Amino acid sequence: MKSWVLTGLSRMEMVEKPVPEIGNPGDVLIRMASIGVCGSDIHYYKTGKIGSQVVKYPFTVGHECAGIVEAVGEAVGNLKPGDRVAVDPAMPCYQCDQCRAGRYHTCRNLRFLGCPGQAEGCLSEYIVMPARSCYLLKDNLTLDQGALSEPLAIGVYAVRLSGLAEGAKIGILGTGPIGISVLLPARTMGAGRVYMTDKIDARLSLAGEMGASWTGNPDKTDIVKDIMEQEPGGLDMVFECCGQQEAADQAIRLLKPGGKLMIIGIPEFPRWSFEADDFRRKEISVQNVRRQNEVVALTLDMISGGTIRPDRMQTHTFDFDRADEAFDLVAGYRDGVMKAMINLL
Repeated sequence: MKSWVLTGLSRMEMVEKPVPEIGNPGDVLIRMASIGVCGSDIHYYKTGKIGSQVVKYPFTVGHECAGIVEAVGEAVGNLKPGDRVAVDPAMPCYQCDQCRAGRYHTCRNLRFLGCPGQAEGCLSEYIVMPARSCYLLKDNLTLDQGALSEPLAIGVYAVRLSGLAEGAKIGILGTGPIGISVLLPARTMGAGRVYMTDKIDARLSLAGEMGASWTGNPDKTDIVKDIMEQEPGGLDMVFECCGQQEAADQAIRLLKPGGKLMIIGIPEFPRWSFEADDFRRKEISVQNVRRQNEVVALTLDMISGGTIRPDRMQTHTFDFDRADEAFDLVAGYRDGVMKAMINLL
């Protein structure tokens, strides 16, 4: 089969690999159909690491995917060849203390598609996954929507974890795919005014069309001043979705006393910092968000039922043999890209 591998910083090439075999009775062989390029993939592409997770070349990245079941292990009873599935890239052990507590996303032995030292990614023609990580797609869902359910599930989980109250005034700093993935469920779950920021105007324009109440570019305006003029009491919560210290600083200034900062963005630096005076006097709460936990089925139901409409996130589509062009596009933030998808069928 054909597979794309990282071979160095900002370098990747297509290689031939054996088609993977089903090794466990609960596994399924999946023919890839749709793959999304994620910001974390770009971290590995550009810098070769995320924190302690360092790429050893060659390595295949990718974890946002959907495909068609080709074969199933003897213990699989809920899926059959020909089924279309969305893939949850997480493979927990279901045995450790975290799994027993229902925290599968922080499993002590977690394997995750496209994470160095854990599992090769999905940027290949075929992958093998546990059936428990696969979700049958309803007839009214496309394979692209199945792949989009992975980042969307992070947003759904983050909004649920935040305890969002009806009518809450929120900020979303970073209007990339994760920012939009927060916007859509936040609107569905009752958010009031939603203020969104980004340094790419095309993304801001799309966010406005998808439900943001106000958008601003911090390179062109004082977004804290502008938002506080409209919300002098401050925002109830802010979702940091770009992994930038500047955004975290803005969030503390934007939050009302007793407000909550939700950190979803993955930084390239090793340590967050907060200006102590405002942080202390406002009694700000901080909640990190680690991927998602058991909301893939809910997310797919929300898409199927029309309460979340993510299709406009997909701004660019590439054939599999042009995956390197997709990575270059996303890495360079070119052409107003929001979400680049790679199609194999």
